[in-house]
Amino acid sequence: MNHLNHVIGNVIAASARLGLGYAERMLTDVRPDQFARFATADGQVVESNHPCFILGHLSLYPERVVTELGKDASAIRPSETFSKVFSKDAKCVDDVDGTLYPSMDEVVAAFRSGYEKAIETVEQAVDDSFLVENPNEAMRAKFPSMASAHAFYLGGHIMLHMGQFSAWRRMMGLGPA
Repeated sequence: MNHLNHVIGNVIAASARLGLGYAERMLTDVRPDQFARFATADGQVVESNHPCFILGHLSLYPERVVTELGKDASAIRPSETFSKVFSKDAKCVDDVDGTLYPSMDEVVAAFRSGYEKAIETVEQAVDDSFLVENPNEAMRAKFPSMASAHAFYLGGHIMLHMGQFSAWRRMMGLGPA
């Protein structure tokens, strides 16, 4: 395999690996009973995405990357539950009783396996596969090529949500990761 034909995928993978590593650090000291709870600051509940919603939401996107690059994504296909409760249109809610969302183990496993598969897929993809028009019409105006879309999904999108996770950690008294 000629590495010169895999430049774009390797560039995208580098950002994805950074985001995945950052997410792993963000999980440090997060307990399952906190995972799907809104943070509190000075006794006030802050309605902002909690780690369960963040990682669950992010876990929906690797399937798109893998599928759009022509590979089998069946092993990382989100469940109907994940698709419903973590979609871009879903509202993050405070899971006081721990009954609204999948478990921390399930969400973290879906996030990890999805991004590992997506990273592997973009690294193996030839540059030409990224130069085609973005097949997602709704996102095409923002991300016209497959490269720009996948760079966002595996880079900027992760980091945007890691900022939310970082703020949640600080409000929960867990400090920086």
